Amino acid sequence: MCNLLNYVGKQVDCDISGTNPISGILVDAGPDIIVIYQKGQFYYIPLVHLQHLKLRPETDEQMHDPSNAPFDLQAKTISYRKILDQARGHFVQIYVTGDKAVHGYLTSIMNDYFIFYSPVYRTMMVSLNHLKWLIPYPLSLTPYSLNNNTFPLNPSPIPLSRTFEQQCKRYEGNLVVFDLADHPNKIGLLQHVDNNMVKLIVANGEKVFWNMHHLKTINIP
Repeated sequence: MCNLLNYVGKQVDCDISGTNPISGILVDAGPDIIVIYQKGQFYYIPLVHLQHLKLRPETDEQMHDPSNAPFDLQAKTISYRKILDQARGHFVQIYVTGDKAVHGYLTSIMNDYFIFYSPVYRTMMVSLNHLKWLIPYPLSLTPYSLNNNTFPLNPSPIPLSRTFEQQCKRYEGNLVVFDLADHPNKIGLLQHVDNNMVKLIVANGEKVFWNMHHLKTINIP
C-alpha cells in the first residue's frame, strides 16, 4: 500500500468503483481500507474499490476528534475485517450496487461474505468483494425509527455456509433476488449452482446463467 497515512488529516477526493466520488478528510488508512470523514459521516471504503485518490484544496470543514468516531480508530492498524467485526450489531448504511444504499445491521461474517439484516430486504448475503462503502449511524438511531417489536435486532438464525457460492447453493429450488434486482434477469428460480456459475429461471421461463464472481448480494423475497 502506498503510505496513505502520510495524508491523514488532509482533504481528498476519491473515485470509488460503481458509485459517486467522495470528498472529505482522510481519517485513517490500513492495508485494505481507508476512512473518509464527510459532513458528519465516516465512510469506511475497501481499497479494492478505490480507483484513485487526490489531494484537494483545504476548505473550512473541520473534522471531529477521531476519538469520537463510531469505530475504534486508535488501533495500530485498521483493516477491512476488523471494521466489519466492529460493525456487527451496529446500525449502518452500506452501498453495494445499483442506485440505492441499504440500511440495517451486519449480523455475521463468513469467509467471503457477510449477513446483513434490513427492514426492507430482510436477510441478505453480501459478497465481501463487492462492498463499496459502509457508514455507521449513531447508536441512538434505528432504521426508519422502528422499534424492536416491528424490527427485531436478533432475527431467527438461518443455516450458514462458509462461502458465498456454498450459501447460494443452499437456496437451490427457491425464488431469489440477486443484486437488489438491478437487472430484470437477476430475479428468478435458482435452479443450480456449480463451479461459480448460477442457473436461474426468470419470469418468462428462460434460463439465464450468471457468473458468481459478478454477483454481489442474494436474498429471498
